[in-house]
Amino acid sequence: MSDVVISITRLPHGMDLPLPVYETVDSAGMDIRAAVDRPIEITPGGRALIPTGFKMALPRGFEAQIRPRSGLALKKGIMLPNSPGTIDADYRGEVGIILLNAGEETFTIERGDRIAQMVIAPVLQASWNEVESLDDTARGEGGFGSTGVAEKVS
Repeated sequence: MSDVVISITRLPHGMDLPLPVYETVDSAGMDIRAAVDRPIEITPGGRALIPTGFKMALPRGFEAQIRPRSGLALKKGIMLPNSPGTIDADYRGEVGIILLNAGEETFTIERGDRIAQMVIAPVLQASWNEVESLDDTARGEGGFGSTGVAEKVS
C-alpha cells in the first residue's frame, strides 16, 4: 500500500467538520460528512445534492470514487444514483454527493452525518486499436445473464 498526498481546502460551511477519514486501519474508503446548514429531507424516490464543505486537488493519474455507505443502503435505502461517482484529478470545485432515497420512508440528513465514502484509485487511460474483427472467445456475443443461466435437465 502506498501513500498519496492530496491537497484539500475546507470551505467556510465545512470548517467545523472532520476531513474525510478512514475509520479503520484497513478501510478502503474514507467517510464523507454532510456540510448542510439545516436538516435536508429526501422523500422516497427523491434525490438531493449534499455539500461536503471541502474541495481538493487530486494528483494527476488518480481519481476519487464516491460510493454509498453499505449501512445506509441496507437500512434506509439511501443510494448514489451514479455510483460510483467519479471526481477527476482536474476538478477543483466543492465535492458534492448525490443521494437517492430508494427506501420507503423520508430520510433526513443532519449536519455532520456520514453520507458516503471516497476511494482514491489510480487511473489508466486507454487508446483504441480499430480492427476489422475481434478474436473469438468461448462466451462470444452472449451477454446479460448468459453466463449465469443453468441448463434444465429433462
